[in-house]
Amino acid sequence: MQLQNFVEELQWRGMVHDVMPDTEAHLLAQMRSAYIGFDPTADSLHIGNLVPIMLLSFFQRSGHKPFALVGGATGMIGDPSGKSSERNLLDEKTLRHNQECVHKQLSQFLDFSPSIKNAAVMVNNYDWMKEFSFLDFIRDVGKHITVNYMMAKDSVKNRLTGENADGMSFTEFTYQMVQGYDFLHLYKNHDCTLQMGGSDQWGNITTGTELIRRIGGGKGYALTCPLITKSDGSKFGKSEGGNVWLDPKRTSPYKFYQYWLNTSDEDAAKYIKIFTFLDKATIESIITAHEKAPHVRALQKRLAQEVTTTVHNEEEYEKALAASEILFGKSTSADLKKLDSETFLDVFEGVPQAEIKRADIKNGLDIIAALAEKTGFLKSNGEARRALKENSISVNKEKVNDSFKITETDLINGAFVLLQRGKKNYFVIRVTSKNEREKADPKNLLTI
Repeated sequence: MQLQNFVEELQWRGMVHDVMPDTEAHLLAQMRSAYIGFDPTADSLHIGNLVPIMLLSFFQRSGHKPFALVGGATGMIGDPSGKSSERNLLDEKTLRHNQECVHKQLSQFLDFSPSIKNAAVMVNNYDWMKEFSFLDFIRDVGKHITVNYMMAKDSVKNRLTGENADGMSFTEFTYQMVQGYDFLHLYKNHDCTLQMGGSDQWGNITTGTELIRRIGGGKGYALTCPLITKSDGSKFGKSEGGNVWLDPKRTSPYKFYQYWLNTSDEDAAKYIKIFTFLDKATIESIITAHEKAPHVRALQKRLAQEVTTTVHNEEEYEKALAASEILFGKSTSADLKKLDSETFLDVFEGVPQAEIKRADIKNGLDIIAALAEKTGFLKSNGEARRALKENSISVNKEKVNDSFKITETDLINGAFVLLQRGKKNYFVIRVTSKNEREKADPKNLLTI
């Protein structure tokens, strides 16, 4: 593979915050190896991790060899950078499990195939730190870095002098030494000459370059990316429900798609450069088209498509797109019934619900009873009759009249019926059997 100008690629994408002098020339000379560390404290990465993931992916696409370091050892310590308190520490079994999950997610972005020269590699710093005794570490590594040098790092100063400063443990204080040693180890054993990360990691990264200089007698390089923010000042990667995860079990592909679809124009123009592999000409053409007709939201739609397809796959993107059309497009009963239960509930999150017994629909549930008495969707039978006469009631997106009855054949995934009055007034009926209700809440069977 011919080398591409990695630094130049990052610069037009707005992904360079700090870069050590001569890094660009160093990378253009030959294939190089670089690493980024990932926090292993959860069994899934979230979209806040996408920036470092994209850094490694662009690095590999430029012809270089990426190393993804799972911080098994540092995960047992806790990184003070950007934190106001010490993190919970994990046991080895949990860390190994999380490592396997992270590897699977990174495989969506990085090529780990051993057949290619610049194959991605995953390493865990616990593997080389677990046998390193405390005495050996302070003798062989600690003596090369002064306390003054460590105290000057922003990650330390902010914890000691910030508004909510409550100090930091010795364990966390040594974090930069352990991370610095990671860089030295990878330099000596894998000829890894570059470490990358967020701008808050600059201090930790340069501690590594200092150890490479003092102990390894070599030259290490550093490159950091700006911390991603949203134009409204809120934190990137958070939704009303918390973190937006890459694991579909934690954040459904529908909700994942919606997060990107709902970004502002300003953010979308920035994010499409950072989080997609589209080239410069394509991105510029999308932005130009969006500026001419912003109401079409072409920019947000393409951003959501690209990221959802990469993190999940084309099929999940198509499902998310179809689910989005349920609320805002001309969808049908057949479209509704294609949704799995999780996606259905995600689409209609916050919509009022009522639970009825499966026996109630065995012989057909009269639509007037379904609208009023059985669910409370409408206030009275009279209001239900008026709404039906006005032709404003739909069941599963299809208009019905006062003779309609809800039966088993109307159930979505065998459990739900969607009522609708007008265009935007929705209501969900959840149909359960006695065994299902007892399993959910055996002591408090609440049905309407």
